[in-house]
Amino acid sequence: MKSNTLKKVSLFLFMLVASPQLFAHALWIETKATGTKGKAQEISVYFGEFSDNDITKADKWFSDLKDFSLVVISPSKKETKLSAKALDNKYQAFFTPDEEGVYTIVMHHKVKDVYGTMVLDYNSSANVTVGTAAKGNEAVANTNVISLFSKDVLTAKQNTKINVNALYEGKIAKEQKMKVIAPNGWEKELWSNENGEVSFTPIWPGNYMVEFAYTEKAAGEHNGKKYDEIWKMATYLISVK
Repeated sequence: MKSNTLKKVSLFLFMLVASPQLFAHALWIETKATGTKGKAQEISVYFGEFSDNDITKADKWFSDLKDFSLVVISPSKKETKLSAKALDNKYQAFFTPDEEGVYTIVMHHKVKDVYGTMVLDYNSSANVTVGTAAKGNEAVANTNVISLFSKDVLTAKQNTKINVNALYEGKIAKEQKMKVIAPNGWEKELWSNENGEVSFTPIWPGNYMVEFAYTEKAAGEHNGKKYDEIWKMATYLISVK
């Protein structure tokens, strides 16, 4: 009896310590903002803290996080599922663009294990522009439940305002908290307006990450375990020239 009690207490204490750390971490996609027809484009998926450049080794990802789905949507809406392989500190995949326009890279994974009473649902996206056409540069290309999108990815540059739209279940996510993280780790919290939009002006060039997390109060069972809420997070890469 004592042994079982100790085990339960230890598990509870582990959850108190581990859960905030897991929630602070994110899955995100990195890729070059532009691509070339007929040339392989590298896609990288990371897990960790973007702002601190704290990246978790690929063989240390918790639960079944490595089983994420990764899909490329072409400018003409053709979907291609990618297979990713583990490297030292990331998962890597490639696709070869065959048309001009804006490609949308989408990642999604709902974690198998329930943590405490919470289901973790990770979402991420990025855009790749091939040529000069704007075809495909639209939010609806990303069908994840929670997502971020910016038409300004085509022209993102220093000292020029960038607008980002947040969506939840296909609708604008108004009055929701977002976070923008600069390449040097600087970050700022913003609230979306009535149009589900936030704006920021990048001071430095490089990769910016926008994050949007939402906790849905919903009870149910996931893989045989009860839960009371679902924590959903979206990350979105914007490359600034």
